Amino acid sequence: MTTSAEPSPPARHARAAAEDGDRLSGEQAPGRLPDFFLVGHSKSGTTALYEMLRRHPRIFMPDLKEPVFFAQELPRQAHRYEAPATLEEYTSLFAPAEPGQLTGEASASYLWSRTAAERIARAQPDARIIAILREPASFLRSLHLQCVQSHYETEKDLRRALDLEESRREGRNIPPRSLWPQVLLYSEHVRYVEQLRRYHERFAPEQVLVLIYDDFRSENEATVRRVLRFLDVDDAGPVETVEANPTLAMRSQRLDELVHAVSVGAGPASRAAKAALKALMPQRIRRPALKAVQRRFVVAEPEEPDADLMLELRHRFRGEVLALSEYLDRDLITLWGYDSVA
Repeated sequence: MTTSAEPSPPARHARAAAEDGDRLSGEQAPGRLPDFFLVGHSKSGTTALYEMLRRHPRIFMPDLKEPVFFAQELPRQAHRYEAPATLEEYTSLFAPAEPGQLTGEASASYLWSRTAAERIARAQPDARIIAILREPASFLRSLHLQCVQSHYETEKDLRRALDLEESRREGRNIPPRSLWPQVLLYSEHVRYVEQLRRYHERFAPEQVLVLIYDDFRSENEATVRRVLRFLDVDDAGPVETVEANPTLAMRSQRLDELVHAVSVGAGPASRAAKAALKALMPQRIRRPALKAVQRRFVVAEPEEPDADLMLELRHRFRGEVLALSEYLDRDLITLWGYDSVA
């Protein structure tokens, strides 16, 4: 006699996504959906903007910053946390919002996802969309460092990682920990016009706000107030500026895995080590101690970028910057220094 096995987590997520895809365009959601979406890009100020917006009394954003629910092609298990797999799990994130508050979420993968814009529009056609764009060469350098830090990427040299794109499109040279291989196709991330069109085709112009990272960095408070006005909430109150998600270089992925395993007690040896630490020091001391170990031995300030590679990338993506300048009717060629790139 045979019995059916319990479906694997990826299969369960895929099945739930398919079922919820039908529900998004049909019956009422089993709870509250966001009023606005901060769709990305990563390493472009999205975390800082998320932290600053959620401090506003009229805005509720859940503690889980990256639900990635509407990016159907991205696996939920690609994160160190368990992202919501069902519509019920997703809407439960917004249940604590008070009456009169706007709800929002921030998933930086939504901008380059090929499915998120359509799924968001089906679920919330009146939603407001916020995107942040960064100069391509500096963006890809920071994104690569983030991928190494997140263990999606094992190739620490950006040039070699870029050279691996073609083989990775064919499913080869994928790092063992990369449950999210799409993120390693770096050039796909800077197809800005294509990404923005997916949202402009589904939302009215007044529902989409495109920010430039340089403005957010140089005029932080003014940019946040602009976002608040876009969301139709009071922007007269104080705005607390926040620095978040700095770009760091990874010294050792193995040591990072060890520190993480000890902090959560994953595996017999790690559970024993965590138990020993708990016996030796209270939680208020233990957590800062583990973070100090990570800062001292696991991560470091990144080295200066390879000037030749940065110039090559600026040559490579000059056409995209020119197209984006025309699309947004803003001179990004001059702002980003591409006027000096032949």
